[in-house]
Amino acid sequence: MSKSSDDVIPPAHTHRTLVLCFDGTYNQFHEDNSNVVQLFDMLKKDDPSQQVVYYQAGMPLTVKGKDLDAHILGGYEFLMQNYEVGNRICLFGFSTGAYTARALAGMLHKVGLLPRCNHQHLLFAYKMYRKDDEEGWKQSTALKKGFSIDVDVEFVGVWDTVKSVGIIPRRLPFTRSNTMIRYFRHALALDEHRVRFEPNIYNRSTAAENALGVREGEKRRYTHSTLQTDSDEVWFAGCHCDVGGGSVKNGTRNSLARIPLRWMIREIFKAEVGILFHRSMFQQIGMDPSTLYPHVVCRPPPIYNSPANADPNAPCDDHAVIQCDPDGKFVSEEMEDLYDALSPMYDQLMITPYWWILEMLPQEQRYQREDDMWAKIIKVNMGRGRHIPNQRRGLKIHRSVKIRMEADALPEGKYFPRAKLKVEPIWMD
Repeated sequence: MSKSSDDVIPPAHTHRTLVLCFDGTYNQFHEDNSNVVQLFDMLKKDDPSQQVVYYQAGMPLTVKGKDLDAHILGGYEFLMQNYEVGNRICLFGFSTGAYTARALAGMLHKVGLLPRCNHQHLLFAYKMYRKDDEEGWKQSTALKKGFSIDVDVEFVGVWDTVKSVGIIPRRLPFTRSNTMIRYFRHALALDEHRVRFEPNIYNRSTAAENALGVREGEKRRYTHSTLQTDSDEVWFAGCHCDVGGGSVKNGTRNSLARIPLRWMIREIFKAEVGILFHRSMFQQIGMDPSTLYPHVVCRPPPIYNSPANADPNAPCDDHAVIQCDPDGKFVSEEMEDLYDALSPMYDQLMITPYWWILEMLPQEQRYQREDDMWAKIIKVNMGRGRHIPNQRRGLKIHRSVKIRMEADALPEGKYFPRAKLKVEPIWMD
């Protein structure tokens, strides 16, 4: 049953939005949904003249990530069939689904978008996207010029992108940076420490990378006003699924993953990309829609008190697993942040010991230095925390991490992030 137009925020507008959502490894609509499913559930779906939405379940974990190609092409074909000039493209994903979303944006950057019904060129276009040698770049540029539509991606929102897909790494062009993306938002896990879940941090594009995919003497067409992407990466307490969701049963009142979900939705409204949501569904994730539309309201200070002292009238219990009454009344996002920040953490390296096999094998890791050059190291991880590069340029951490760090009521004791923090963070709302 469709909901009334009064239930939708923002109201109808003049442009049309295409929203594609890619779930993480093995994730799908189930009893323990990820943030991708929860976001998708909130979207307006009954008026294709205003918004068309697409959901793709997560791929299985394989040695070579062989399902990645089909997942990227599935999203690309959806855009081929539905894109019209002036549409805004928005991509979301978690884990391998986040990598899929970024790879799809990369393919659009390198070869453009083939017109509707041009399926006979699809596999060739994907081959040219994957081909990273000089001949591949020449052919992809020619293909883009002669056959494709030049499109931009308005918004990419991802939770804890993995650096590669499959046990044997596969890396695709423009998954580290992509100037055709107007807004890029990335929620990252401070406490994930499996070696095959190294984060794919958004990197600064070089002048040479900006010139790729453009014929000599031409300029790239941008519908947004700047060549550089408006990017923001914020770190959150928890492991991989504590940021992207999927660790707790549906209907659980409080969990760490609700915090980065709310942050992402607030960023969508700040960017004014025009994605249409059902107003009635915000309170179930701990948000007040009036703080997002018609204007995004500055958040009040966080609540740092212990649950027993925070609000004597709040419908919550102080017990081993700290959370609100599932049927309790919504009080405020700040109260939800407090109880979510003190929720249990789900460390899969401890829960599923077979991950330790990979921890004991030498693995290649690459990162961008402060001079924008790339460095490569080989190391045996042994469960060490994530390395956060270039912290002196600014380390953005969500304020809920500070709530957890200052809490005394956690069953496991005082919380310290597993990733090493070398500078004073910039605390984000």
